[in-house]
Amino acid sequence: MYLTYFNGEWSDGNTPILGAMDHSVWLGSAVFDGARSIAGKTPDLELHLARVINSAKNLGLTCPYTVEEMTTLVEEGIRRFPPQAELYIRPLVFGTDGLLIPLQEKSGFALTLFDAALPGLTGFSACTTELRRPDARFAPTDAKASCLYAHSTRVLREAKAKGFDNAVMCDPDGDVAEFATANIFFVNERGETVTPVANGTFLSGITRARVVDLLGRDGIKVVERSVKPEELLTAREIFNTGNYAKVTPCTRFLDRALPVGPITARAYELYMAFVRRV
Repeated sequence: MYLTYFNGEWSDGNTPILGAMDHSVWLGSAVFDGARSIAGKTPDLELHLARVINSAKNLGLTCPYTVEEMTTLVEEGIRRFPPQAELYIRPLVFGTDGLLIPLQEKSGFALTLFDAALPGLTGFSACTTELRRPDARFAPTDAKASCLYAHSTRVLREAKAKGFDNAVMCDPDGDVAEFATANIFFVNERGETVTPVANGTFLSGITRARVVDLLGRDGIKVVERSVKPEELLTAREIFNTGNYAKVTPCTRFLDRALPVGPITARAYELYMAFVRRV
């Protein structure tokens, strides 16, 4: 089920919102964010809504709603679903007018909620790729911009052709950045839990920050530093964090089978306990 708020009204299905001449259609001026409702709980919702406002600003757009106004709309939308529904919440801000530079005051807005069950600790496979994450000199990496995802899907197509679900991407300097679709964590041979330090080449996620905090409070320090790709070849555990699945184990990296290890399982357990407390 899709439920969309657009131009003051809620509607079911894939609501038409764009025209052939809209700036976002032909020049890519759109940003979005993703949040979750899990049985009515909305972890870090305000942070996600604040980020879409900031992403819009960084792409030359203006979100026409405040965090508080969007929160009210989200809560209204959630009430239209069954109480135990697991939903994806997607605010979208897009350019509608302008020749090359979008007119900020003409920014459009749509809020979509749809059914998306959490996959739990089901694993995924991953390979490597020569394609790199851009830095801020080459792309709007300070925004969750729709235009960046054409590159992510390019990487995913490559991974699928190789027989994998996802791929680990590096930054322009050759250090590990993230998976094509989510932030990466791993446990190395010494038992350290590591995630690449945020360096402006990838979106340092809200769920990533939450997991770092939760593990730290549980006595598991997460080291944030530059990571060489070869470190993953001997990792004991690899997992990702992101809004869609929250915490997901990588159970095959290249030709190595990996367990759903204790740190991965604990990160998932801590996150779901956090959701219940919200």
